[in-house]
Amino acid sequence: MTKPVVAITIGRNHYGRMFSRHAWDELGRFAEVVHHEHPEPAGAEMLADLLADADACITSWGVATIDAHVLAGAPRLRAMAHMGSSVKRFVSDAVWERGVRVTSAGVTLARDVAETTLGLMIVGRKQIWPLGQHVRDGGWRDSPAWDMWPARELARSTVGIIGASNVGRHVIDLLAPFDAEILVADPFLDDEGAAALGVERVELDELLARADVVSLHCPETPETYHLLDSPRLAMMRDGALLINSARGALIDEPALIAELRTGRIFAFLDVTDPEPPALDSPLRQLANVVVTPHIAGCIENCNRMGELAVEELRRFFAGEPAVYEIRKEMLDRIA
Repeated sequence: MTKPVVAITIGRNHYGRMFSRHAWDELGRFAEVVHHEHPEPAGAEMLADLLADADACITSWGVATIDAHVLAGAPRLRAMAHMGSSVKRFVSDAVWERGVRVTSAGVTLARDVAETTLGLMIVGRKQIWPLGQHVRDGGWRDSPAWDMWPARELARSTVGIIGASNVGRHVIDLLAPFDAEILVADPFLDDEGAAALGVERVELDELLARADVVSLHCPETPETYHLLDSPRLAMMRDGALLINSARGALIDEPALIAELRTGRIFAFLDVTDPEPPALDSPLRQLANVVVTPHIAGCIENCNRMGELAVEELRRFFAGEPAVYEIRKEMLDRIA
């Protein structure tokens, strides 16, 4: 029996980061593999050539969109397994019209983002960053900075999750040992779903008013653009911690800067809008905000995504249901 042809589109420079030995072995068991023989991801013309005889492909960051032109030269293409946080930029209407099955390995990336978020919650509640700076400057617990940056625990605090996304749900799971009160604001989450997660479903304004920690995990859509604006940021409790590991445009940045200047809250921002922030941005200077360079997801080892992408294609060719299939009607609800 002839094996299906699977094209790897991501470029040789990214193989070690994205694929484990196990992934390659599993892929070779059921597919003939065609490689993009360049160091970086395939552009549009290269992609069209690469997919000419492919039954399926594996894509990731940097690969060109699979548009009508690409599909016209890929008559056999039936499945696409994407390694990344969102498929939106990589698919076109032509993909759905062809009936190409699309899956995402972003559910594994969500675990990495959630683990980073939990770490930020812990060090944020303990005020590790400002107190560490204070000690470096010669201070200790018996100085005014101790009152300015009171160390607290994540355990038994109130955590507000904005968005019951894959990342948000992983964060909820990771919070289990901390006996925290978890509030979730998500228009797509009903009471039954909240009960299954073991959380309290609330409106966004109530979440902001009650939470010690506010963590953003919703997609960037027209409805969520500047979701946290000046009035909503003002609703946050004094001493609250704000974490954004989702998308920078979820927060009105000038409004956030104004709120940070009051000293009421502390923020960890792994994403900003624009990204990176301007060199003279107050976000690089204020003592109560830490900006990291979009590192919440996997950086050096994204092998879990490669393994899931391979498993999704194995399932497809075996006639088994996907782990995480993306359908056109889902696009308005995902990042």
